Amino acid sequence: HGANSGANVGGDRMTAYRFCRSDDIGLLVDALNRSWAPYFPDEPLMTPTAFKRSIRDLQVWCSSCMVAFAGSDPIGVLIGAKRPSGTLVHRIAVHPDHGRQGHGHHLLTSLSSKLAILGPPRIVAEVPETLAPACGLFNASGYVQEALLTDYVLPREEQNARDDHDGQFVIPVTVDDLSANGLLDEAHPQVCWERSVETLTARKDDIVGLAVASDERLEAYLLYSKLGDLAGALAEAGTEILSLRSFVDDGGARLRQLLSRLGPRTFRFPKVHPAEISRELLETLGFLPAASHRLYAAKARSV
Repeated sequence: HGANSGANVGGDRMTAYRFCRSDDIGLLVDALNRSWAPYFPDEPLMTPTAFKRSIRDLQVWCSSCMVAFAGSDPIGVLIGAKRPSGTLVHRIAVHPDHGRQGHGHHLLTSLSSKLAILGPPRIVAEVPETLAPACGLFNASGYVQEALLTDYVLPREEQNARDDHDGQFVIPVTVDDLSANGLLDEAHPQVCWERSVETLTARKDDIVGLAVASDERLEAYLLYSKLGDLAGALAEAGTEILSLRSFVDDGGARLRQLLSRLGPRTFRFPKVHPAEISRELLETLGFLPAASHRLYAAKARSV
């Protein structure tokens, strides 16, 4: 709850680290824009509104966030999201002028020590493979790679035929519909944090879906972001698929049927866990791998 730990690391003037409180959103936004933004100049700067949205959608907890200071200036930040299953290191960054001085390691070990007492003990991170320094930081901090998450892209120029099958029909569905039918919570496959049941539930007003239904049940469904329907740059960036599942072993026919209803646009399916849906099935549907993220995990421990 706002505990401070002072240290002189690598010659910085009075480096201090502090866990945050719910009234520190302004500080965390400032720290992200100072420390994270220099590495990602094409991303929009963080705003209080966007940060509050991450609290709603991803369960970011200010008490699981830390800021590193040199004097009074924020020079590093860790953003943590917490659920009963564990804590996600959503973002961690140190300002380029203060790198390689141990700040990132100290942020991670401080969070680990706190969670060793308060729980939950599992800590995870989803790190782009292209960010070699970040991967090195997690490796050096005792994290183990559990899986490789893959971003897929489905380029589509022509709309497929709408091939309804006998006894089946395509209907609109919502997150609430799927939850009411036990299709979200029961035996849900491993997915990345940003497409988990908790996130889908929090974002349900921004999500639309389609399902293949028979007289007895829903046989397959597709959820995607409404943002893909907006004109301009968002539409050009592609529609983000949030969940894609079939409950029938049909070689992907029902999923192909659903995708065909969305017309000629590019689909993005981010951070797919190998246990979520097979690479072979996605390639059968026309998806192409585009980028990879390492899923790191560690157990909280006192240092």
